Amino acid sequence: MSSPEEPVSDTPEPRDAILLVDDEASLLDVFVAALSPHFDCVTANSSRGAEFELRKRDFKVVICDHLMPGGNGMSFLVRAREEFPYMQRILVTGYMKPEMLLRSVNEAALFRYLLKPVSLVELVRVTREAIQLHDQSAG
Repeated sequence: MSSPEEPVSDTPEPRDAILLVDDEASLLDVFVAALSPHFDCVTANSSRGAEFELRKRDFKVVICDHLMPGGNGMSFLVRAREEFPYMQRILVTGYMKPEMLLRSVNEAALFRYLLKPVSLVELVRVTREAIQLHDQSAG
């Protein structure tokens, strides 16, 4: 006698939401192409746009460029830390001054910073690790 089969659901598993913030559309496209097979990606091209997205839904991770016109990504991440403490923050920067990076890590409680040019394999790996930490912290 055969056992009844499990019903097959047409609803896909919800994927972890991440927010990508960068003023360079071409870089956002590359990041989305690398991350979207694994995560639910939302993009913003400014810190103001990112703050708008944060009001609309919950994100486990935000990946933000450091220097953008109209708003410093670091300042945005500091504000995001205050309002969304469990959301993990990753800074992408081409600026390599060690004292600035150390201060940024401390002020925004960064999960990690990635130096440009970013390895896409590393980007996916670091994002997965950040989501794991989010789930452990929030759960």
